[in-house]
Amino acid sequence: MKSLAIYLAAAAAEIAGCYAIWTRWRLGGSIGWAAAGVVSLALFGWLLSLTDVESAGRAFAVYGGIYIAASLVWLRAVEGVSPDRWDLIGGAVSVIGALIILYGPRQA
Repeated sequence: MKSLAIYLAAAAAEIAGCYAIWTRWRLGGSIGWAAAGVVSLALFGWLLSLTDVESAGRAFAVYGGIYIAASLVWLRAVEGVSPDRWDLIGGAVSVIGALIILYGPRQA
């Protein structure tokens, strides 16, 4: 469960960082938005390095599924757009895939 919490925190940091940079360049936000984005993205990288999987590629694969679902939560919570059924189905499939990769039995 610790790894799952780290992945969720990493997703929050990456999405917030990307949104801050989006706000700076797409919505005309101040340079402070870009600076906050850079800090948040650095936090994302650090958090992802804390997972207890043995290889970066596997950590990235698990993270991808968590990121998709977290992005849909962001879509609703921050941007006020309700995900449609296809968003929800795709998010569920991605989380199931991430959990299979994270918790699947491994040969030693």
